[in-house]
Amino acid sequence: MVFPHLWGRNERSLGLTVIELMIVLMIMATLASLGVPLYANALDNARVAKAVADIRVIEREVLVFQLYNGRFPNTLADVQRGNFLDPYGNPYEYLNIALVKGKGQVRKDKNVVPLNSDFDLYSKGKDGATFPPLTAKASYDDIVRANNGGFVGLANEY
Repeated sequence: MVFPHLWGRNERSLGLTVIELMIVLMIMATLASLGVPLYANALDNARVAKAVADIRVIEREVLVFQLYNGRFPNTLADVQRGNFLDPYGNPYEYLNIALVKGKGQVRKDKNVVPLNSDFDLYSKGKDGATFPPLTAKASYDDIVRANNGGFVGLANEY
């Protein structure tokens, strides 16, 4: 059987050469090298957005608890969120400021002023490490509640 579209070609020219395969692989590698960082960045942004939404939900539950009980909960277990994990697999951190002696444990901004006057609520972020002042390197990626709920987001954006 004769195929008209193959006239003038020999059997050797029907396949791809090694050079052509290498070019295709290089193009695929280039596209992958562009796509992987974009995907990782999108994944990080989604995790931050999830943590912000979770903190807002927990914040409302804490405020409802305070409304019914006349005090803030001692721990997140009081609002059935004791085992609730952030998108990075760490438990959310909560601190009832009224129960703290001194201000050592309270989250602080760049001027060493407490972020909140009622309670601290935050995720330790991607690295799982934190330190009370937001200026500490371990706190840069934390997702924090500040200004008594007026701000919820990345510590390095506050």
